[in-house]
Amino acid sequence: MKFRINTLAILSCALGVLTTIRSSAQDDHLHAAYIGTRGITEFDVPHAGSGEGQGTYPQDNNTGGSITGYYVTGANVYHGFLRIPDGTVTSFDSPGAGSIRGSGQGTAPQSINSKGEIAGQYQDENYLYDGFLRTVDGTFTTIDAPGAGTEANLGTFGEDINDKGLIAGFYVDTQSVYHGFVRAVDGSIVTFDAPGAGSGAGQGTFVTFEEGLNRKGEIIGWYIDGNGMSHGYLRSPDGGTFTTIDGPGALATLLGGVNPAGAITGYFADSAGVYHGLLYDDGTLTQLDNPNAGVNPGEGTASFTINPDGGITGIYIDGNDVVHGFRRTFAGAFTTIDASGAVETRPETINSAGVITGYFVDKKSVSHGFLWTP
Repeated sequence: MKFRINTLAILSCALGVLTTIRSSAQDDHLHAAYIGTRGITEFDVPHAGSGEGQGTYPQDNNTGGSITGYYVTGANVYHGFLRIPDGTVTSFDSPGAGSIRGSGQGTAPQSINSKGEIAGQYQDENYLYDGFLRTVDGTFTTIDAPGAGTEANLGTFGEDINDKGLIAGFYVDTQSVYHGFVRAVDGSIVTFDAPGAGSGAGQGTFVTFEEGLNRKGEIIGWYIDGNGMSHGYLRSPDGGTFTTIDGPGALATLLGGVNPAGAITGYFADSAGVYHGLLYDDGTLTQLDNPNAGVNPGEGTASFTINPDGGITGIYIDGNDVVHGFRRTFAGAFTTIDASGAVETRPETINSAGVITGYFVDKKSVSHGFLWTP
């Protein structure tokens, strides 16, 4: 069971390229306390497993320095966690989450807003997915989009929550077609499909799980058309306008993050199967390539998220097929991020303080959390 879609694998399948890559301001005193330590801080959630594919997987951080994500135990069960700036970790499980040993069931948070509200999804003992909202006091609300399938490996995925409490995500219907949704604070849900989205199994509309929803209510993601090709999209807050975003000469495009001003980052694969980052800002698209990235099929640059200052994080795959993290400043300067002992370093998000969180994989294929402070 996979809580996260392997986005690079989506592009690879579209191109026939094989890879093994896995795929809001707050109080000033909290902000200052958080950015006091420079460099990389590595951490493991207590009780995280130490076997292949197990470990700690941070997914998002907010301006105050709190991090959410999930960890996989030695029994291959998923649990959510919240890590606050002093390093204290709280583990949690959504009511109804499955816990069968070896099943890959459990709880997978994806997004945290500046208030500390968390959105994500869980898989129950019948392997059905449900979205959830966890409030600051630990109260859970289950989210099921209208039309979501009710059988194994179908259901609802909560991916993003903004500071207003809006939640965006996608669901899988009974025909295994994907559709987007946005949930208002009052619990009402609006579903949507990007124009051009396919209606066959495995096709449809996806909402980005890095940072796919901004304060204004703009939503980004990608859709897979009837030919199995992926295209990026931007949905206006009222749902009345969809803008397709494709990289120049792209055979497939995925979007990763949208900041409060509406600047978007993501990545695409060209006709040779090489990845390139992209920045879409006020209608202008700029290609981003890390200078250390490889230029062979399955190599290149993938941009994941962008903060209010235009700082971008993501990965690049070098000429030896090694995965490295990076930070790109608004001015265009790249910094490599490699955790110690990592064979793969994957940043997930960058907050308004420029602090990056993500995970790295060691030689035993165990994942560990990290945060990087400029």
